[in-house]
Amino acid sequence: MPNSLKFGTSGLRGLAVDLVGAESRRYAAAFVRYLQGQGSVNEVLVGQDLRASSPDIARSVIDAIAAAGAKAVDCGALPTPALALEALGRRAPAVMVTGSHIPADRNGLKFYGATGEIDKTDEAGILVALAPDAGGAGTAIAEPEALRRYRTRYATMLPYGVLKGWRVGVWEHSSVARDLLIEILDGYGAAVVPLNRSDVFIPVDTEAVSSDTATELAGWVHSHQLDALVSTDGDADRPLLVDETGALIRGDTIGILTARFLGAETVVTPVTSNSSIEGTGAFRQVIRTKVGSPYVIAGMGLGKGVVVGFEANGGVLLGSDVAINGGTLEALPTRDAMLPILAVLGAARAAGQTLSQLAATLPPRFARSDRLEHVRQERSAALIDRLGTDAAGFLEPQGAIRATSSIDGMRFEFSNGDVIHYRPSGNAPELRCYTEASTAERAAELLAWGLKAAEAVVR
Repeated sequence: MPNSLKFGTSGLRGLAVDLVGAESRRYAAAFVRYLQGQGSVNEVLVGQDLRASSPDIARSVIDAIAAAGAKAVDCGALPTPALALEALGRRAPAVMVTGSHIPADRNGLKFYGATGEIDKTDEAGILVALAPDAGGAGTAIAEPEALRRYRTRYATMLPYGVLKGWRVGVWEHSSVARDLLIEILDGYGAAVVPLNRSDVFIPVDTEAVSSDTATELAGWVHSHQLDALVSTDGDADRPLLVDETGALIRGDTIGILTARFLGAETVVTPVTSNSSIEGTGAFRQVIRTKVGSPYVIAGMGLGKGVVVGFEANGGVLLGSDVAINGGTLEALPTRDAMLPILAVLGAARAAGQTLSQLAATLPPRFARSDRLEHVRQERSAALIDRLGTDAAGFLEPQGAIRATSSIDGMRFEFSNGDVIHYRPSGNAPELRCYTEASTAERAAELLAWGLKAAEAVVR
């Protein structure tokens, strides 16, 4: 029977009601069978986020792993990058139950092989291995130390006491990293202010923060006299940072600042990240990709020297070992929110700057993004088709088109340097719009026009 489940830019996603039970067992069993076709599989790690459906789905995944003849290791609720770190350390595959930033009625499975995230070829192999649900029940071995090992990774990344004197708010909501964030920031000497913990799952999309949420975050910064406010999406692979003025720091700005702090020689990022990256002149090589961590990871394999990847949502992937603070931060080629949060805070403190001053050291290119929700795939496709045949006519109110890119969706650069980029989401029924301009006001104006023009086509 058809359902909503499909592979997108980062794992399998769909309605939670379609994933709970038989379907999660089917996909988990197919994953193990696919891996067994390449060699023996002794154990498979399982983690989960804090959305209501995740425990039931994790239970089904564990049952399927056991039924397939492998040992299930239950790492509990923890950040996706923490599960990935544990999987790399044990050279074992893993399944993370998470819908990341998408609404609470949806969920997903993110798969890791023994050497990291699976790629599109692996996804195809899993689909081939799908079979009818065989049912069954199994047990798992608990592994509470996985979260501790992730915490240890970041406990000495920055100098001891580096955040002393700063007040840092942590928007807890339903992030699986909320307690960990507080512990780590407190360990670096920050005066931590916990804010708005929720027992109900709240979808936080760091690429599309609503104006109401942005106003609320700014209000917390001012009322609590914060030097910074930080948070993550649901599974803690995308960061959120607000500076001391109450302004959100865009994800691609976070990525650039992190790459610079880590001394990156090669930066790999999707086409949706803004052109400040090239404008800094700080990196020997910049590689642009389609949206999605599998594409960024593939691009990182082409990089030289210290390789850092990031997405426009701010999630940073570390493609090589980095020497930092007298130690070594080992490569972790999966999206991570903790690394960029600490890197940006550490960079500001090392420079003796506020977060807004640090961000202002980048070239003055301003980017904005938002989405149209509940847009069916065929309607998004209709817009992309129209742009493919008559972009000049559709975009005529914004000027003459100087360059076009179809790496992912349709991106248009105008003769004055402005940018409008449309991209159907790979994870949800959404159409995303990205803009870039020389001023924040112009970027916002372009975004408002771009969304309105697109809505006239897709609705």
